[in-house]
Amino acid sequence: MNDSSSEAGIHMPDAGAAAAIAKVFVRARREGEALGAFPGAIPATLENAYRCQDQAIRDWPDTIAGWKVGYIAPAQREAGGDERLVGPVFTRNVRHADTHSVVEFPVFAGGFAAVEAEFVFRLGADAPAGKTHWSDDEAAALVAELHIGIETAGSPLATINALGPCVVVSDFGNNAGLILGPRITDWRSFPEFALACVTFVDGRRVGEGSAAAVAGGLRASLAFALSRCARNGRALRAGDLVTTGAVTGIHEITSGQDALADFGALGTIRCRAVEARAFAHARNGA
Repeated sequence: MNDSSSEAGIHMPDAGAAAAIAKVFVRARREGEALGAFPGAIPATLENAYRCQDQAIRDWPDTIAGWKVGYIAPAQREAGGDERLVGPVFTRNVRHADTHSVVEFPVFAGGFAAVEAEFVFRLGADAPAGKTHWSDDEAAALVAELHIGIETAGSPLATINALGPCVVVSDFGNNAGLILGPRITDWRSFPEFALACVTFVDGRRVGEGSAAAVAGGLRASLAFALSRCARNGRALRAGDLVTTGAVTGIHEITSGQDALADFGALGTIRCRAVEARAFAHARNGA
């Protein structure tokens, strides 16, 4: 498909172009290898970026356990467009943490990797088919549990965030996994400022914040995920996990480094970054 915006390196991909982009990202992720550049012309709109994501989901050899939600800075939004984006979290990329263990997770050498302390909803009921607009209260009514967690953001493409939200969406929303921590008892009774966390990387304090730092609040983030996924033809289901956005910031990390998300009385999560290729080879050889 020809488009005048292609002269800026950005276009509206047809099905073949979307499939080609997805194929490169999927191969790189499966092999644990970095990419030096975006594989083709960058999609012009989020709608077209989701076409790339949808094709990559079909190509990926795993089921979806849930969705990450990321915030789009105002300067990077389309006119009248979404203020957030979503990406799939796959079942084999969900790791469970307790207060005593250190959870290892893969990072792409030469790519992008970060840890983000987050609060994670688990749904207790299916979203009704065909419902594409959700209020915060309607979204909250579907929730069974709220957990502490860490999104392990990651991509084979080091410049993924710098290239903007269409690139982020194209590559699984820049998600490489989720470390799921303990459930928060009676979470509905907590004001969001009381759901707080401090994050450390290699013992150095790198950020602090609370659920109040999530634009519009945790429920708004969930409502967006329900709406966007329904518009994408992937209505959420009972048991799905939804990460709601970084509460202490996006903290880049490299192989061999440790991270700690301290949620106070709610629990702690300890993790360690490990080079992705070893994970990929072990998985592909299984």
